[in-house]
Amino acid sequence: MGIQSINPANGKIIKSYREHNDEAVIRKVSQTHKAWLSWRNSDFSIRSTLLINLADQLDKEKENLAQLMAYEMGKPLKEGVAEIEKCASVCNYYAEEAQGFLKDQLIKTEAAKSYVSFQPIGVILAIMPWNFPFWQVFRFLAPALMAGNCGVLKHASNVPGCALAIEKLVKNAGFPDHVFQTLMIGSKAVVKVIENPLIKAVTLTGSTEAGIKVAAQAGALLKKTVLELGGSDAYVVLADADLESAAEICANSRLINNGQSCISAKRFIVVKEVEKKFTSLFVEKMKQRKTGDPLEKDTNLGPMAREDLRDELHQQVLKNIELGAKCILGGQIPKLKGKHAYYVPTVLSGIKVGMPAYSEEMFGPVAAILTAKDTEHAIKLANDTSFGLGAAIFTKNVALGEEIARTKLQAGSCFVNALVKSDPRLPFGGINQSGYGRELGSFGIQEFVNIKTVYVK
Repeated sequence: MGIQSINPANGKIIKSYREHNDEAVIRKVSQTHKAWLSWRNSDFSIRSTLLINLADQLDKEKENLAQLMAYEMGKPLKEGVAEIEKCASVCNYYAEEAQGFLKDQLIKTEAAKSYVSFQPIGVILAIMPWNFPFWQVFRFLAPALMAGNCGVLKHASNVPGCALAIEKLVKNAGFPDHVFQTLMIGSKAVVKVIENPLIKAVTLTGSTEAGIKVAAQAGALLKKTVLELGGSDAYVVLADADLESAAEICANSRLINNGQSCISAKRFIVVKEVEKKFTSLFVEKMKQRKTGDPLEKDTNLGPMAREDLRDELHQQVLKNIELGAKCILGGQIPKLKGKHAYYVPTVLSGIKVGMPAYSEEMFGPVAAILTAKDTEHAIKLANDTSFGLGAAIFTKNVALGEEIARTKLQAGSCFVNALVKSDPRLPFGGINQSGYGRELGSFGIQEFVNIKTVYVK
């Protein structure tokens, strides 16, 4: 059986692709390893020039690539263009900064000379999800190539066109043959790829369950992993917050990418004295999004990526209501002629311990509002989760907000009065069930290198 690309807006098959068999996969990994033997010795100036070329390719093709994402996973065009522009920015960032991040670091000892050198380790396997089909790949690929590594990609099976487009972009930018290749395989074939001795490390963005499996497989072979997994991010709204601004930011975070983002806000923890006013403003902001065909330029909210994912989300919503939550907006599968995997913006209130929205990731356009007695209680609720990807706090007391973000909220990224997002200049990753390791910034490029001590007497 091949891999099919299906338009989530209407359920129609876009294209079918033949899967690579075991022999083809072994051959491609071997080709990429052979390419690495030369690429690892390339000069930073050559790597930088090619990465800038790649950024230019992305910029030239951004409209077409955004359309491809809209077809394959339902992302609205304007968000697709923004995603491709972000991919170009991470290429330009590492093209400029990588050499400095990886320069030798002199360490004074009794030796005549001692220092730390950062050396590439080989072929990295990237296992990537469908929700940001270009960005998730490029935030691994740009630093990997600049560090002198090479990569093979196992992309999500519902975005094969995006996977092949990335391979084509790399080739058209002028990179040597096979430094990056796409493997057209399903999830079951991943085990054999990890076992291949030419694969030196694995990076995965996906569910916590997938991360646990990959970490166990790679760990058994002593191969390093970086995992960016699920999240149930909390946005905390204190009594003195600018509620109009907070509601706007919270709605934007919840509905970005049709509500399908690991780092988007899922739980909104509001201090009791402003809960009613915030909720009213928040619901109005959620209502304002225009749901429609992702190929139409004025669409803000497209379909979810697959019908089964939409149905799973709806069951979570119904379970919350059954357990006592109040649905104050949405909560229904829309009956739209010719439409497929759509779900309406939904707001649940009265969320308590034991409800799915309290402890599970709601991966779609569903917001959960929790009531806090005071600031201390709000922080406690925010941290009462098995996840730890991102968090935000809203308050006019910026000093207090910064202190809470720095020392009290337990997450990999904590923002004050702002939407939590990744940035090429800042390290990105989570704690607890949201994974480990970091991408982006100087920390990201140093994850997959040999941090080598050199000692000269």
